[in-house]
Amino acid sequence: MAYGHSEGRTASTKIVISGGFGAGKTTFVGAVSEIMPLRTEALVTNASQGVDGLEATPEKNTTTVAMDFGRITLAEDLVLYLFGTPGQRRFWFMWDDLVRGAIGAIVLVDVRRLQDSFAAVDFFEARRLPFLVAVNEFDGAPRYPHPEVRKALALAEHIPIVTVDARDRHSAKAALIAVTEYALMNLSTLPG
Repeated sequence: MAYGHSEGRTASTKIVISGGFGAGKTTFVGAVSEIMPLRTEALVTNASQGVDGLEATPEKNTTTVAMDFGRITLAEDLVLYLFGTPGQRRFWFMWDDLVRGAIGAIVLVDVRRLQDSFAAVDFFEARRLPFLVAVNEFDGAPRYPHPEVRKALALAEHIPIVTVDARDRHSAKAALIAVTEYALMNLSTLPG
């Protein structure tokens, strides 16, 4: 779904929402989608202990096992299709299929578990897919200036960092606008 525009026609494109386990991907897609989002969630069971790193998110009782899907109309002539990736390592094999045709991605970050963000950052850097980092401001989580987050994630200066509340439609929409603008400015770097 590459971005294409013809006079008087609506263009559609694909944006991927990624990040570590429990970073807020499902919440983000659900908050911003204008359609009932498709969710492929399953209950977290005892079998997940020792595999999914549940100690940092003890209240989490469901997990995405394939993807989340939503849609938002940003302008009269631009529709974004949102694909949320699963966060657990055992489901990363699906990421290549989920990013196929995307123009950009958002990496949701929980600063309490910053190490969970490295895999997503590395994934998009390796594929040269334009992405931004969205620091999801969880209630009670510490707040850090963007330069500190950039340094901790070893991000290049050109990669945008924004702050987001994944529960808030306007905040999530602002992040989507930012990644769309960033991706469109970098169209020549898109793979394939």
